[in-house]
Amino acid sequence: MKKALICGISGQDGAYLAKLLLDKGYTVCGTSRDAQMSSFRNLVQLGIRDQVKLESMATTDFRSVLQVVSKFDPDEIYNLAGQSSVGLSFEQPVETLESMATATLNLLEVIRFVAKPIRFYNAGSSECFGNTHGEPADENTPFRPRSPYGVAKAAAFWEVANYREAYGLFACSGILYNHESPLRPERFVTQKIVTTACRIAAGSKETLRLGNIDIERDWGWAPEYVEAMWRMLQQAVADDYVIATGASYKLKTFIEEAFAAVGLNWQEHIMIDQSLFRPSEIARGQGNPAKAQQQLGWQAQFQMPDVARMMVEVKRAALSVSSN
Repeated sequence: MKKALICGISGQDGAYLAKLLLDKGYTVCGTSRDAQMSSFRNLVQLGIRDQVKLESMATTDFRSVLQVVSKFDPDEIYNLAGQSSVGLSFEQPVETLESMATATLNLLEVIRFVAKPIRFYNAGSSECFGNTHGEPADENTPFRPRSPYGVAKAAAFWEVANYREAYGLFACSGILYNHESPLRPERFVTQKIVTTACRIAAGSKETLRLGNIDIERDWGWAPEYVEAMWRMLQQAVADDYVIATGASYKLKTFIEEAFAAVGLNWQEHIMIDQSLFRPSEIARGQGNPAKAQQQLGWQAQFQMPDVARMMVEVKRAALSVSSN
């Protein structure tokens, strides 16, 4: 029975990955900064809270990482921890960099230190690419990040590549484009849109305030994306992969789909708030997942309109239960 350590198990991806690995027969250990205080709400929602071992670990503290890795002795480590908001990274650039670059370096160095054949997955991001001027990005597209978040993810990506080449570690990064699900917290714009649309449909008189709705993104379905992470660690040779749907949509279209799913005209409920615009923004994000399709046998089954509708269905059901 394989053992997997998931750093950042309390987040969206960590929870879905834990469920996937448990279904595959893994023993799963998850970490958060304070496992005693965390509610692990996403694990509870997926019904797997009691099937996962949980440990407190500070990824920015080498000794803490070493203790947990030595204790659990995993076959695979998935690094999904770190500050996860692009918007917040403009306000907390130092914390963002440390939570990704320093944390990833600690995990890699611990794997090298314990000298065991641990396979390592690192959560990269399409934010590393910055603006690609309308061209879909693949594994050879240069990095030109436009946010502290993108800079931090780029640093972690090159650390992984360096340890793979210099020390022979089985270490890879998944360069993931936006991927959503009902487990997204409301500080993410997609969940903010879905939740507000459902509340308005239920009778709320509120107005949804948003920033730039003309940005375009490649949105996928998170439960599918964690399958790609697992597949990367099952390959004979470690490598990096772009994970995306290959299609790009405007945020405006996501809003339209979400409001239409609850029978509303979005234009009657939206207000553009200039204070919500970011200091620098990526106009259009689109990935080219051809390598993942060819080498991993992975392909996205759901596109953005599907994602918006599925998120609305779950949110409406949850609001209906809470109001009864």
